Amino acid sequence: MPQRKNKGWQVRERLAQLAAEYMAETGSQDFQLAKNKAVSQFGAIESTNLPSNKEIQQALVTHQHIFRADSQPEQLKKLREVALDAMRFFEKFSPRLVGSVLNGTADINSAIYLHLFAETSEELAVFLLDKHIPYDEEQKRFHIKADEYEYYPAFAFLAEEVPVHIIIFPSSGLHHAPLSSVDGKPMQRADIKTLEQLLRG
Repeated sequence: MPQRKNKGWQVRERLAQLAAEYMAETGSQDFQLAKNKAVSQFGAIESTNLPSNKEIQQALVTHQHIFRADSQPEQLKKLREVALDAMRFFEKFSPRLVGSVLNGTADINSAIYLHLFAETSEELAVFLLDKHIPYDEEQKRFHIKADEYEYYPAFAFLAEEVPVHIIIFPSSGLHHAPLSSVDGKPMQRADIKTLEQLLRG
């Protein structure tokens, strides 16, 4: 006979589902925001019942398999194709794909996130201006190690109506990825060749 889950675990599981639903509906990759939205929707809970980011991501995968099985794979393919075009466009900056478009959880509302490498962010600004691409400037915070966080310059623009965010790291950061918000390990990054292989597969 399967073991019944206690009430605390049931709350944790439901919060993970609510957070996953929020991320699926909005395309957000902000686990903390999704968690906050879930808590607000569910009501007051004990902190020990909060799901981990990994649990939320697993709930997101389950949500897509149940509710988006007919459309999500095709949407993911489209986003990866747009990402590949963008990476080829920025090839001189050694682009790396990260986030939901890489890990396979991207959907219709998702954005593309690329890590680019240059000595200064001005190099990218000039490049975009030369190509007549309008953009917005941003700052993105990344977990570098232990309790250390750093902000990096970023630019946002549209490619084929898809939001694209490019984050600029120093050239020396090519082989030192920030830590993932899901499992705390170095963030997965994919180069052009790897993405081409994913699309062929």
